[in-house]
Amino acid sequence: MESTRPNLAPLHDPLATGEQLRLPPSNDEAEQALLGAILANNAAYEKVSDFLRPEHFADGVHARIFEACGKLIERGQIANAIQLKNLFEQESALAEVGGAQYLAQLQASYVTIINAADYGKTIHDLYLRRELITLGEDMVNEAFEHDLDAEATQQIEVAEDRLYRLAEVGQTEGGLAPFKTAVLESLHMTEAAMNRDGLSGVSSGLQDLDRLLGGFHRSDLVILAARPSMGKTSLATNIAYNVASAPRIEKDAEGDPVEQRQPVAFFSLEMSAEQLSTRILSERTGVRSDAMRRGDISDDEFDQVFAATKELYELPLFVDDTPALSVGQVRTRARRLKRQQGLSLIVVDYLQLMQPPANKRTENRVQEVSEITRGLKALAKDLDVPVIALSQLSRAVEQREDKRPQLADLRESGSIEQDADVVMFIYREQYYAERAEPTQRDGEDDNKFHERLERWKERCERAYGKAEVIVAKQRHGPIGSREFSFDGDTTRFSDLIADDHLPEQY
Repeated sequence: MESTRPNLAPLHDPLATGEQLRLPPSNDEAEQALLGAILANNAAYEKVSDFLRPEHFADGVHARIFEACGKLIERGQIANAIQLKNLFEQESALAEVGGAQYLAQLQASYVTIINAADYGKTIHDLYLRRELITLGEDMVNEAFEHDLDAEATQQIEVAEDRLYRLAEVGQTEGGLAPFKTAVLESLHMTEAAMNRDGLSGVSSGLQDLDRLLGGFHRSDLVILAARPSMGKTSLATNIAYNVASAPRIEKDAEGDPVEQRQPVAFFSLEMSAEQLSTRILSERTGVRSDAMRRGDISDDEFDQVFAATKELYELPLFVDDTPALSVGQVRTRARRLKRQQGLSLIVVDYLQLMQPPANKRTENRVQEVSEITRGLKALAKDLDVPVIALSQLSRAVEQREDKRPQLADLRESGSIEQDADVVMFIYREQYYAERAEPTQRDGEDDNKFHERLERWKERCERAYGKAEVIVAKQRHGPIGSREFSFDGDTTRFSDLIADDHLPEQY
């Protein structure tokens, strides 16, 4: 019986065919030239110490010499061939290349330190290329291993995370900058705030909140937390709509006002894109969202919904309702959107539904949430946009008589409070008041019961249609709370007009 197994092609052996193997990229001459410059004049070390590390050297002996030079220089000692001779007398690796004589040759080959930084950047660039080769080989090998516990999408996530970290570690740019640069940036920010009525960041569309925060600032992580049914998602969608629908007014080189679109990325890990759009339509039209879902609306109301749909059609609001996203996936998609459309704000609903990086999963949920918040803060700085992340509060709120949230109520807090630039809470007295209707107690006379009932009705009346936004932490300014109007039927937040500001009735 003939075998049905297909014939396998012979493995490609480059040695058998006489081909030359490709070796990882390195430059011994550049490494020797840099070390020679450092040994002859320690000032060369200062030109590369910000970004170059011993592990960036391809030759292990050169890495040891560079590391030893760094230790001596940081102690205030001179690093030269004589000083290093004692350190390396017992090093077998150095003995193989000539021992102390090799150090003397490196120092003697010194010509100038002018190009020390260029040599350092060359060594660093070649290190990155070797790491990319290693990363690529690991990706190939992991893809060939069909592990049922590691899906292909998870492997992509790990690879993205490794690439991102590789790009971040040992950057040759950055470091200390003259203070005048920061002063000029502060001046420009102040000028922009003056031109925009005190608003230096992205406007929330709610005047009282903008006055307290000055808008949402670039690179800020804003935590919006509350107990269920307080209106977290409602406020987030309101803010997302307000930002996307209001072009930012900037001035061009001639000083003329120019409108700039403000695209918003909304990552909804809990609700579908259709549910979010229904909420926004309800908010814009005043038609209840549950009635829209049932189709229980009049022809006039449908016309309003249709007109609002045409208005929202071109809105630069982008929704991703993929469940259980990781910070790496959010970063990749947000970066792509910023490159293609621009980006002014990122909203994540909500924090506890996110997945930690595939290589950082632990049994400790607090550590995982801490890893997520650090990643979101890094994302805000990386893309230079504010990130609003919604968060649940612990049940400890329900055990207190005063249900107003506190920082200690942040669920699985870990580093949430530490990493956030702004922490906001939503509190609706109406929610708790309506669920606290008194009943007549045993032995209580009717008069006392009716007094308690009247007090409860007054409490409900005072709280009706109001929501309190509490700013419990703000790096850039004061903390405090502001009251807003909240329509539960349409889930709409708006500025509250106080009774003493209402127009007189004639």
